[in-house]
Amino acid sequence: MQYREADFVTIGQRENNSKRSYLVVNRLQGKHIPVEPAKAFAMFSDLANLLKDDYKKEKLLVIGFAETATAIGAAVAVVLDAFYIQTTREDIPGADYLFFSEEHSHATQQKLVRQDLDRMIGGVDRIVFVEDEVTTGKTILNSISVIQKRYGTKVPFAVASILNGMDQTARDVYKSRGIDLHFLVKSDYHGYEKTARQYQEAGQPLSLGRYIPCNTESVEITDLIAGTTQMETADETARQGNRKKRIPELKIGGRMDARRLLSARAYEQACWDFWHALRDRLGGFLPHRILVLGTEEFMYPAMYVAARMAENGADVRFHATTRSPVLVYGDARYPLHERYELLSLYDQGRRTFLYNLDTYEMVLLITDAQNQENEGIASLVHAVSVKNNHMALIRWCDG
Repeated sequence: MQYREADFVTIGQRENNSKRSYLVVNRLQGKHIPVEPAKAFAMFSDLANLLKDDYKKEKLLVIGFAETATAIGAAVAVVLDAFYIQTTREDIPGADYLFFSEEHSHATQQKLVRQDLDRMIGGVDRIVFVEDEVTTGKTILNSISVIQKRYGTKVPFAVASILNGMDQTARDVYKSRGIDLHFLVKSDYHGYEKTARQYQEAGQPLSLGRYIPCNTESVEITDLIAGTTQMETADETARQGNRKKRIPELKIGGRMDARRLLSARAYEQACWDFWHALRDRLGGFLPHRILVLGTEEFMYPAMYVAARMAENGADVRFHATTRSPVLVYGDARYPLHERYELLSLYDQGRRTFLYNLDTYEMVLLITDAQNQENEGIASLVHAVSVKNNHMALIRWCDG
């Protein structure tokens, strides 16, 4: 499929970011804006297909960038039958890291698990970095420099992205270093700052987000029992003047963590098994209009589940919580119109956000957060319940 920038590029305004005032909000990516999962996967596959012929005889290591390109990277790696690892901003028990910077981001530090690169670097023919958007190319050059400094490797590199806004000088630098560039759309980011400022000049942003303190409302997590109507009746109750929300939880084992090196095909199989276990545990209960909501870096498995539900006849949308603070405006041309501020399920000291929440028959909150981050769960449940009565927490667990 041929893509145009106007087909999916919209511009948001970052909150309090002096390095870059705009954020590219991709309508098809499934991050900030709900998307039909098939449309997202079609775009990811089209990107992967740009690389297929060039590297079909090579053993590839694909690296997807957190947090927005984790699903893209995994999908590309699956199509290419590659090894896969994503960068992360989370702490992984027992891991050492290679660190590099993403200079324009709200959270500048990115890292890769060093032990995994140590055992893989000599066994691949090429490393492919996957991003949603490459503007200047500096972040990826930082990554390559860190890898080359540690390993002294001459392994070639390539970059695949939905958008590429690099100017000719930057492209010449990549060419001189033998780094291949693949992208779906050549973008021109020079007008993005102006577009973002237009909304600011037109008026004040809407409320910067709603957050219900967890000490005024409690969340009771209950077991989800297959074959019952518990999912249909899990909503808000009132007892002795205190509001309590009941949320059914389902834990499914077999988790694979893409923050660690893995075979992309094995990862896809694990996601297939995850979907089958979820479908069986739901006892065939599948409402028509469903939102599947991922959490931060955890996108691909949740989007995979959403795609399978859509194949089974449901009207499904997918997006995810994010660490990106973006302003919201009422202007119909602006992509983000509603924002909820949350506590992270991975780190209670970190705020995250949910944008453009709609009303659905059922919302499935799918996460790989392994700890019982009850305050984070509570803030997410409270936000989703502003417009939705029926939801369930699905946790992909180890073991």
